[in-house]
Amino acid sequence: MGMSGTFDHWGEPFLEDLRRDFDVIVYDHRGVGASSRLDGDGRLTIAQMAADAVGLLDALRLDSAHVLGFSMGGMIAQELVLAHPERVQTLTLAGTYCGGEGSALMPEESLRKLAEGVSSGDRERAVRASWEVNFSSAFAANESAWARFRQIGLRRAVARQVIMVQNRAIVAHDTSTRLPRIRTPTLVAHGALDAILPVQNGRLIAGLIPGARLQILDEVGHMFFWEQPERSAELIRAHAAVHA
Repeated sequence: MGMSGTFDHWGEPFLEDLRRDFDVIVYDHRGVGASSRLDGDGRLTIAQMAADAVGLLDALRLDSAHVLGFSMGGMIAQELVLAHPERVQTLTLAGTYCGGEGSALMPEESLRKLAEGVSSGDRERAVRASWEVNFSSAFAANESAWARFRQIGLRRAVARQVIMVQNRAIVAHDTSTRLPRIRTPTLVAHGALDAILPVQNGRLIAGLIPGARLQILDEVGHMFFWEQPERSAELIRAHAAVHA
């Protein structure tokens, strides 16, 4: 999952569709939800979170898995496959970023809206700001979807300190010069209306990974798997099947 997200943020419609064909494993990053608190000086890197993912595979006695990483999770997945290619059967990088020339982090308008929500001290306002920047304006008008997202955000809040630590890890992330080493079958999926990590990032990543397939999803935002759960699951299913 991405920055400030818990495993609930994948959304049940998307996960339920994947469960038709996969044993689906979702987890909270360190410092989040059901996982251990941050320890030591509270510093954290994307590579450390990738090591956490390997530790989870070890604990579950799994030699390898089809790996899906979204946003910050996509950065973690990049470090995972670079360090342990044998553990990744196929790789799907969703709405993510690699750093380097040509990449782009959050646009100023989205950053301002999120910062205002968080700094307000009002949890519901912060969740609403996240809702508005993560989705297309058309989907953001869906009241039943907003109710589900609101419930997740209010039920399992992520501490502001943890979000700041994750943000610093994201800013420091840069795999751009190493991505050409990846030989794992890779799908890069990105919402055309992404207001968190602009779609140019998806195009850049797909161009850097040999043989990567790029799928731009029209009319959807950052968390496109909420907006188009069935299509998103089918993309992953087909990608895994081709390279089974």
